[in-house]
Order: sequence, then C-alpha cells, then structure tokens
Amino acid sequence: MPFSANTFFIFRQVLHNSILAAYPKGKRMRGEKMKKEYMLALLALWFMAAGTVVIADAGGKTKAGKMVIHRYEADVTGDGKKDAIILEGIPFAAGSPYMKKIWARIAASEGKKYKLPYEPGYEPEIRFTDLNHDGVKDMLGSSNSGGSGGINQYRLDTLKGGILKYLPMPPVLKLSGKFENALSARLNIENTNETSLIDLRKRKKDYIRLGIYKKDGMLNEPFELMIDPVAVYKPVKIKGKKGCGLEGYQQISGAYHADKLGDVKATWYFEDGKWILVRAKWQPANA
Repeated sequence: MPFSANTFFIFRQVLHNSILAAYPKGKRMRGEKMKKEYMLALLALWFMAAGTVVIADAGGKTKAGKMVIHRYEADVTGDGKKDAIILEGIPFAAGSPYMKKIWARIAASEGKKYKLPYEPGYEPEIRFTDLNHDGVKDMLGSSNSGGSGGINQYRLDTLKGGILKYLPMPPVLKLSGKFENALSARLNIENTNETSLIDLRKRKKDYIRLGIYKKDGMLNEPFELMIDPVAVYKPVKIKGKKGCGLEGYQQISGAYHADKLGDVKATWYFEDGKWILVRAKWQPANA
C-alpha cells in the first residue's frame, strides 16, 4: 500500500528520534556527520515507500494467465489406449468465469501432440461420443456464449488413426413464424413441411398492452416470432440406428426473448458423411 504524506512525516520523526537515541548523551553526532547519516536513512525510507507503490501498482494490474479447465482421458485415436486431453483457457480477467481464449491440447498415446481451438465463452467442456459411427469416440467441444439466450457454441472433431479431421455440426433448421389474428401464432418447419398453431390467449393482456393486438384480438400490424439459433446439442441414442445422434433445441419466443412460447426439438443422425434429419417436433412451453 503506498505511503501517504502523513505516514511519511510520522516515519521521518520516528527515524529522527531513533538516530538521536542510538547514541549516549554527550556522544551524539554533530554537524555534517549527523546530517549525512540522517539523509541516508531518510533516502532508504523513501526507496522503501517507492517500492511499495510499484508493487501495489503491479498487483493492481495483474493479468490473468492460462489455466487448466478440465483433464480428460479417452481413446480418441482408436489404438485401444487412452490419450490425454487437457482443456485450457485464459480468463477475461483474474477470477472471471468467462474465457477469452479456449483450446485443447491432446497428447496421443503414440507420442504425437495436437491442439484444437474453441470459441470463447463460459463453462467450456468436451464430450466424447462416436457420432460418425466409425468405432472411435469423437470430440464434441462446447462453450456458452452467455446472456439470456444461453446459446452454446460447438466444434466437432475426430482423431481416428492419428489424423485430425473437422466434422460439421448439423445444418440449421428452416423455421419461420408469425403472429396471426384471434390471438394465435403459426410456426412452420419447412424441412418437414409441418405447421403448428400456437394459442396466445393467456398472453392477451400483455400483448394488448404492448400494442401487438387490439382489444378485439386483431393484429395491429404484422409481427414475426423470434427464432433463436440452436441453444444446445445433446448426444442421444436413436431407435433403429447404430450408435448416437444429436438432439438440438431452438427456442421460439413471442414479443421479447423472455416471452418463451416453446422449443423446436430436432434429432439428427450422421450418415454417409452428412447429417440426416430424423425428426423435428414443436414443444409448447407449458406442455
């Protein structure tokens, strides 16, 4: 902590008295000798104070260094031996849960080393699941972007035979939706040619207050539904299929993001080098 002017004055007085007390009466220093020793001691005290200021300043600007987030062991090359995977990151600031840089270092059992970059975010992790059905676990890395949407960012890789290869994530569903008269909304899933009607009568008071609807339930003007990107993917077993696929969830909202109407749940399966949509289903929020 830096010295204040008052603290320095007190230290100077204590120093002065200490020098005088160090010599018996009648043998105290006089003239230039006393002045010289007094100034040297005062100068030493000044450097101590300056050093304290520098240390405090450096401490206040301490930068967050890299840290180990998770350590994993899994056979990701297919040689029957476990490989070491270390997920590391650099926090936005010391103590911050947000990682501004995230990567994984992989030390394969045969000695080769690899590095995978991931998107910045919160709560990064890697899940190990065979999603391309080649008999070797793939690496599904994720991090949360934060905010009210809770959107996760993903990267999928395979390291079979020691060859690092990026695998695409499932494509985005083609969704569209809009408010309609009589306090209802229509959601279209173009991939499956399915349409769902959404009952909005429980939100009547709020929607009239916001000016979306008139008191008679008619729209004031055209208004589209809010459609989020996929928030989360989960590896799931798929009936009648070998191994696992991915299940993704997209939130559908009304007047604002917190006005959640429900989710579209899509199930995907990787086959012949691409993702195949198994099914897509509308799930109302209060169902």
